[in-house]
Parts: sequence; structure tokens; C-alpha cells
Amino acid sequence: MSRPGGGNAKRSALFKPKDFSRQLLEGAAAIPLFKESIGNARKLLDARFVGGEKAEKLICDYSWFIDQILVQAWCRYGWKDASDISLIAVGGYGRGELHPYSDIDIQILLQRNNLKTHQLDIEAFLTFLWDINLEVGQSVRTIKENIEAAASDITIATALLESRTVFGNPLLHGQVMTRLSQRRIWKQKSFFVAKKAEQVERHRKHDDIEYSLEPNLKAAPGGLRDIQTISWIARHYFGTGDFRELVARGFLQKDEYRDLIKGRNFLWKLRYGLHMLNGRREDRLLFENQRRLAELFGYESDKKSLSIEKLMKQYYQSVLTLRQLNDVLLQLFDEEILRSGEQGRAISLNKRFQLRNNYIEAKHNRVFVEAPMALIEIFVLMAQDRDIEGIRASTIRLIRNNLSLIDNQ
Repeated sequence: MSRPGGGNAKRSALFKPKDFSRQLLEGAAAIPLFKESIGNARKLLDARFVGGEKAEKLICDYSWFIDQILVQAWCRYGWKDASDISLIAVGGYGRGELHPYSDIDIQILLQRNNLKTHQLDIEAFLTFLWDINLEVGQSVRTIKENIEAAASDITIATALLESRTVFGNPLLHGQVMTRLSQRRIWKQKSFFVAKKAEQVERHRKHDDIEYSLEPNLKAAPGGLRDIQTISWIARHYFGTGDFRELVARGFLQKDEYRDLIKGRNFLWKLRYGLHMLNGRREDRLLFENQRRLAELFGYESDKKSLSIEKLMKQYYQSVLTLRQLNDVLLQLFDEEILRSGEQGRAISLNKRFQLRNNYIEAKHNRVFVEAPMALIEIFVLMAQDRDIEGIRASTIRLIRNNLSLIDNQ
């Protein structure tokens, strides 16, 4: 079984596999015992959250706990020829990032098309998960069916990028990943273009005044899905979605990494709080949720601003930074994946800027230090020439690093 993270005393408090198995062997009713364990674990995690523990630790521990519960549920059934079947975690659960009421996405993976051999056990297993009130998203596929589905649906291909074995024969999952890699189901360029198009459409749906006032933590611009988009593209291109490894590769700068993790952790904190307060999956910062979160996190009103305003100010600052980082990194991927090898002739616009492949860039790294008004000028130039497609990633970074100069002039 593959587990997110390692064990510790706090995890032991959440679940003791040997004690749980013993209670089942001694005749404890299964459904009430599982429900009680799930309820107790959520209470312990919520208490730790209210006590100030970081959400990034809690969602990892909850994912570990769900591993234990699913293994216990899986082992209740006979599973004829167990070597040709396994239980796979996909999506956020596959990443080991599970909020209290997030969907638990799983796949039952078969080596070959022998569903009839396992059908009764599969049906009983999935029914049992429903009976113990787990919100499970599930699929049943063979290795071959996974490859075919991934080729026709980028959502499935993306989910498999983050998949892992929870229980059963780990070689089956290895075969899926090997075949996906060897056959290059999605070419680098087509994968990048598809994921970028997904983001553009998502932003279009959520970037209006209603959603801005009551934003969705996952789908709104600068939200968690934007962070995941970068991770997915990196994983597909570099073979890793770990942001620390991207720093080591020189793709991500250290200050960008710090901003990315800081913003992500703040959004995770808000999302955990939303789930806990509502007792269900909820990703929208509705006005009532804003009030309750501000109270939970200890924001206080004063003469200058209300507690809710302070909370939302921090939210807007965080997503603005994340959106800027997303722009930088997507542009870097664009230059690395779509325009690799394209040098392009530099066409001078003035002393400070030039065009390369219809993208505007600074002529040198001190452009904004020497002329702070160039921070505004670059956008004026883009407005005057509609043929300019965007800003080069290196220049976007320079803009981010020199924004403070606007206040100093």
C-alpha cells in the first residue's frame, strides 16, 4: 500500500489498524464501526485545526486516514485472483491532499477484462463505501481501457498523472504509467494547449463581479486550480509536479516558490475552514461564510475596516500574487514547449523594449530600475499595437520584482 507521508503519534490517534481489525474479528458491526471511526477522525482533525495546526498537515493526515479506511473495507471481501486487481487513488486524493468533505476519487484497476470474476465483490465494496457515508467518485477499468480513455479525455489523462496504489498489486498501476509514458498519449504541445484552454474557459466563467465578491477557492482566477494547472503541466513535461524540484531545475525561482506555497497554504486554510463550518464540501466564499471564517480565524473589526474586509483583503492579495505567478509560469511553459528553438529577430521599439516573436520584452534587466515609468509604458505600447501577443516571461518576472518602484516615484 502506498501512503502519503509517514506515520506519527497524531496519525496513531486518528486510527489504529490493529485495534480496528481486532474489533471486527470480535464481531463488531462493520457499518457503525466504520462510521464511528470516520466521525472521530474528523473531530480530531477539526480540533487540531481550531487549535492552530496548519491545514497542509491536516489534509495530508486525512488522506492517510482514508487510506486506512479503504484498505480495511477492501479486505472485507474475497477478491478471487487478487494479483490482477488493485485499488488506485486519483485526483486530489492521489496527491495525498484531501479536505474533510472532498470527493474521494478512486479507481478499481483490473489487469485484463475479467470484470465478471470480481463483479460481486466490486459491487459490494462500492455499496459499503456508500453505506459508511464516504463521498466516493469511482471508475472500474482495465489497463488497456485506461490507455484508451486517457487518449480520448485529457481529464482522465490528468487524473492518472497523480494516481497511486492504495492497496493490491502495485505492478498494475506501474504498467498503466509505463504505457502512458511510452506511447506519449498526449504530446507535450497538445497537453499544454489543452490545459491552458481549460484555464482560459474557467477564468471566463468565474471572472465577473458576482464571483469576485463571492469567489470560488478552486475555480476563480488565482485559485487552487491555477496552481494545479502549473503542477500538471510540469509533471507532464518534466516528470515532476513538485515545486521544490522545479526550483532545483531552475524553472521556478526561490521567491516565486515561497509566494506560491504561501498562497496555496492560505487557500487550503480557507477551504478546510469552509468544509468544517458547513459540514459538507463547500468551496465558495459566500458572504455568510466570509463572516464565519473571519470569526474563526480571529480577525477583528476596528475603525478602519471590518473583520470580513480584512479577511477578504488577504484573500485578494493572495490570489493576485498567485495569478501573476500563474501568468509567468504559463508563459515560461509556452516559450519552453510551444516555441522551443524559436530565436526570432529582435525588433527594437525604443531604448527600453523590443519585440521577439510578437512578444514584448525588456532590453536588459535594469530597465525598470532605471526608468520606473516603464512599468506603465510597457502596457501603453501593448495597447497601441494590437499585434503584440503578450509579454515574455523574463519581463513579467522583472515587472513582479519591481512593482514597488511605482509607489516610490
